[in-house]
Amino acid sequence: MHGILDLLLINNSQSIFDSASPQAQKINGLDYGFIIAASCILFLIISLTLFITIRYRYKKGSREPEQTAGNRKLEILMVGIPLILVIGFFFWSLNIMGAILPDRGNHKPDVIITGHQWWWQATYPGTSINAANEIHLPVGKKILMQLEAADVIHDWWVPSLGGKMDMIPGMHNYLWVTIDKPGIYEGACSEFCGQQHAWMRIRVVAQTLTDYKKWLAEHALNAAKPTDTLAKLGAALFMNASCSSCHSIRGTSANGMQGPDLTHFGSRQTMLTGMMDNTTENINKWLTNPQKVKPGAHMPRFIFGPDSVRALTAYLNQLK
Repeated sequence: MHGILDLLLINNSQSIFDSASPQAQKINGLDYGFIIAASCILFLIISLTLFITIRYRYKKGSREPEQTAGNRKLEILMVGIPLILVIGFFFWSLNIMGAILPDRGNHKPDVIITGHQWWWQATYPGTSINAANEIHLPVGKKILMQLEAADVIHDWWVPSLGGKMDMIPGMHNYLWVTIDKPGIYEGACSEFCGQQHAWMRIRVVAQTLTDYKKWLAEHALNAAKPTDTLAKLGAALFMNASCSSCHSIRGTSANGMQGPDLTHFGSRQTMLTGMMDNTTENINKWLTNPQKVKPGAHMPRFIFGPDSVRALTAYLNQLK
């Protein structure tokens, strides 16, 4: 029950100022520094503009004010202060980069996240888990994430958890993250990656270490077998149709690698990369006409009748 209550602490704001990790706190300190410096400059410019506008406004009978050419002290001040600010922020930024970017040493990644058009794949080295879209991570542990791309350039960014990192085909990039408290943290791909870029959302589920280990144990199991006639019919349809050539369901003959792994699809709270809740109604809509729900998605439209869609939906709902 404690774990469930923890997960109700959901952060949907995607705010860079709502830090949930030491890495994010360091970045936010730099953000506040920029904002304060920029605000002071803006205030100075507005104040000087108002002063000059009022002090030297035209009055009847006014003469043109005395013109002064060249002022060495003022010029040094005007150039020196911005230069000092630029140098200061440059070295401050380098310091932050050194503190949050990985010095991996011999540390192996705790989770490998791969960006696809348009979904996220998460594999956990040392386990058989191949999750999709909802990334589960433990709280209070320094996690090394390996970030990859399967097709085009993507970009991983969960504002509350800190840094963002490009995911480039053929390259391995890395980020450290230490999550402070349980909850659900939202993010998004921040590199334009195609038609459904806007709906390539990130959902990080941060759990206590006990709940995380329980999740790992549950999701290492093979898929649940269908228990009723309708779901059994859906399982047979899934295996015999082209579904199994694109999707994997561990413990069955479905071993496709093109789409998300569906072994525990029924336990996910959302579907289509956070586009909608994982409900029977939404699964029905998706299977009936994927392109109407998410145009451009790489899910072909199969001409399934209503009875077939209900059977497939029943089967997917039981994959927990």
